[in-house]
Amino acid sequence: MGTNHELSIIIPALNAAPHLAATLTALSGAAAEVILADGGSTDPTRAIAGAAGARIVLAPRGRGSQLAAGAAVATTPWLLLMHADTRPGQGWQAAVAAFMADPANAGRAAYFRFALDDPAPQARRLEGAVAWRCRLLALPYGDQGLLVRRDLLVAIGGIRPLPIMEDVDLVRRLGRARLVGLDIPFVTSAERWRRDGWWGRSARNLGCLALWFLGVSPARIARLYARRR
Repeated sequence: MGTNHELSIIIPALNAAPHLAATLTALSGAAAEVILADGGSTDPTRAIAGAAGARIVLAPRGRGSQLAAGAAVATTPWLLLMHADTRPGQGWQAAVAAFMADPANAGRAAYFRFALDDPAPQARRLEGAVAWRCRLLALPYGDQGLLVRRDLLVAIGGIRPLPIMEDVDLVRRLGRARLVGLDIPFVTSAERWRRDGWWGRSARNLGCLALWFLGVSPARIARLYARRR
């Protein structure tokens, strides 16, 4: 498919060089602009983004702050928020175009199916657990992407500059009734799970979610998360 001139893709990044080129290649020519919101990378992240034609915006470190900075300079009515180590799967452009073209979706946001680039059985089990979380709790995470109109984003208060849990905060404010799951895989690198342990990393993520629901501040959750890495 050709360029979707109604769409801006926003990617927060910090030292994302190992995976960024593959992500940007998968997005090439698909949107009016790709905005890389960099949080102070010291590796070739910005050079890779520049070579791929992405627009680079500098922002305070933290996905919430970086996404907010990217959204602030985007020039189109629709935004796709996604991670630097995630590649959209086959058919994603057609699915995005169809969602955007339906007037009923002006007040809704779409997320995609979580997938990992690893053949291990643990990866399939984790994908199943994420699908269950999305069905039961309506809680897709940032690595599943989020397609949303700018005016809807503004109406719910925008992207808050949180150091962690910015994705949970955003989808909670959108609410279940405004979230639509699209059966297109967004394939994320499994490197972090292989490095930290499949169950160890998953337990840490679940712990962060539990602390969030208990009312612990995002700043404190971020400190605890960093300490356990």
